[in-house]
Amino acid sequence: MNEGYSKVFVALDGTEQQDFVLARAIKVAANNKAKLIIGHVIDSTALESAGSYPIDLVNGLEEAFKNSIEKQVEEAKANPDIPEVEVIIRAGRIRETLKDEMLDIIQPDLVLCGARGLSSIKYALLGSISTFLLRNTECDILVVK
Repeated sequence: MNEGYSKVFVALDGTEQQDFVLARAIKVAANNKAKLIIGHVIDSTALESAGSYPIDLVNGLEEAFKNSIEKQVEEAKANPDIPEVEVIIRAGRIRETLKDEMLDIIQPDLVLCGARGLSSIKYALLGSISTFLLRNTECDILVVK
């Protein structure tokens, strides 16, 4: 019985910390010879409050995210210990989109995410994605600090 992970999902948020989180996810995937799935949700909450949002804006945000991780994705794809690398980007409310459109479908063995370090006021209002993941997923969670 294999005790390792076969599907590693990393949730990236576009912050400065994401390079460090992605580097850790690449290392974990390689160590486990696991598929690496990189997920990013473009937060549409602010855009929704304006009524509707132009598709060009979402496409621009998607392209900017892809560019921000391009070098690391190429390194992961070139790593012989990582059999497959996939990047998934969706627009929506972060928690619901992450769970319903990514994690519930992919069913990873491990999810990595960063600890954003929200201020206590923002944390009280928004909560934390890492806490949400701990409460709402069946697999192991690794919060990278």
